[in-house]
Amino acid sequence: MKKNVILMLLMMACTGMVAQTVLDRVVAVVDREIITESDLNYAVQMMAVQSKVDPDTPGLKDRILDGLINEKLILAQAIEDSVIVTDEEVADRLDRQIKLLVQQYGSEQRLEELYNMPISRMKRDFREEIRKQLLIQKIRQTREVGLTVSRREVEAFFETNRDSLPTVPQEFEMSHIFVKPKPDSASEKSVYSLALSILDSIRAGGDFADFAKRYSSDVGSAVHGGDLGSVRRGSFVKEFEEVVFSMKENELSKPVKTQFGYHIIQLLERRGESVHPRHILFPIKQTSLSDDTTMAELKRLRDRVLHGEDFGVLARKYSEDPESKDIGGDLGRIPADQIEPSFMEVLKPLKSGDISQPAKVPVGSSYGYHIVYLRTATKEHPMNLADDYRRLEQFALQFKSNGKHQIWLEELRKTIYWEKKL
Repeated sequence: MKKNVILMLLMMACTGMVAQTVLDRVVAVVDREIITESDLNYAVQMMAVQSKVDPDTPGLKDRILDGLINEKLILAQAIEDSVIVTDEEVADRLDRQIKLLVQQYGSEQRLEELYNMPISRMKRDFREEIRKQLLIQKIRQTREVGLTVSRREVEAFFETNRDSLPTVPQEFEMSHIFVKPKPDSASEKSVYSLALSILDSIRAGGDFADFAKRYSSDVGSAVHGGDLGSVRRGSFVKEFEEVVFSMKENELSKPVKTQFGYHIIQLLERRGESVHPRHILFPIKQTSLSDDTTMAELKRLRDRVLHGEDFGVLARKYSEDPESKDIGGDLGRIPADQIEPSFMEVLKPLKSGDISQPAKVPVGSSYGYHIVYLRTATKEHPMNLADDYRRLEQFALQFKSNGKHQIWLEELRKTIYWEKKL
C-alpha cells in the first residue's frame, strides 16, 4: 500500500506539470490557489484505481474535490504560520521514495523506462509536489504533539468499534543476523586487475562512456555511459562518496572498492554539495567457497546463542543488514502474507524461541545468508484487548487524531476563503 501511495504521489506531480499547459476549467478556488478540472479528474481516476471502485460512483468526485480543497486550506495555513520545509528534507524524502520505487520495479533502468526520463530529472520535476506534502505533514504533526489516549479511551474505542475492527492476521515477530559472502582473494584480485587495465585504457585516450556500456554491471547507468546525474551529498555509500567529493572536475579515480565491487569514477562537475559523476562498476563475484565460509560463520553464531549469548548483541556486532543491525537484528512483527515464499520456508519448522539454520536470502540482484530468531508466532484471530492492546491503542490514537483534524479543517473553512465553481 505504501508503495502505491508513493507512486500515486509522483504520478500526480508529473500530471500537474502537464495540466499547466492546458486551458482548464477552474472547479474551486482556495485563498490564492485554484483547482482545475483536470486536477480533479486525475485525482478521481487515481483513487478509483487504488481503491478498485468505479470512477463514476455517485458522490466520489465531490468527496475527492473536498479533499483537494482541504489540502489547499492546510497549505494556506502553513504559509500563514511560516511553517518551513528545508531543501534537505525535500531531498531526503525524494531519495527515499525513489529508492522504494526502484525496489518495486527492480532497477533504476526499469523506473526510468516507465517514466521516460532519468532519475535526476524526476527529482527536479517532483520536488515542489514533495515540498507541499511535507508542509501538510509537518503542520499536522505540530498540532498533534503530545496527543495521547488513556486506557479508558482505548477500551471505549474497542467496545464501540469491535464489530468493525479488522482481524489480526497470522504474524511472525522475529530478528535475524544477515551476512553476505565475501569473495575469495583470487577472485577479487582478478577483478581489481581488470579495473586497472580499463583505467589505463581510458587514460590512454579510450572513451569512458563506451567502456561503461561494455563493462559496467550498474545497468541503470551503463546505458547512459555510466552517467549518474547530479546527486547531493549523502546519496552514495560511504567509500564512494568520500572519493567523489575529494576529486577535481574531469579527474579519474583509482579503482574504489565498495560493497558493490570496484568502481572507476570520473567527476564531471561539482556545484556546492552536489556532484555529477559517472562510473564503471566491476562486481566481485562470489564462489562456492565464499558461500561455505559464510554458512559456517552463521552456524558458529547460532551455536553461541544456543549456549546462552544474546542474539541482539551478536546481531549488532556481526549482522550486515544496515536497516536492522543497530536494533539487534529486529525485523518487527510481519504479517504472513507479506513474507516472501522462500523466507516462509525458513519459518515453517520453527516454534517461538527457535533459531533457524543458515538460509540463503535474495537481496536485489545479489544474495546473502541469514539465521532467523523467531521470537513469537501469532495465529490469525479477532482483535481483543488482552492480546492486542498496543495495536488498539494506535487505532484509538489515530481515531482521536482524525477527529481533532476534522474539527480544525472546519475552522479553516470558516477563516480562509474558498469556493467551489462546479
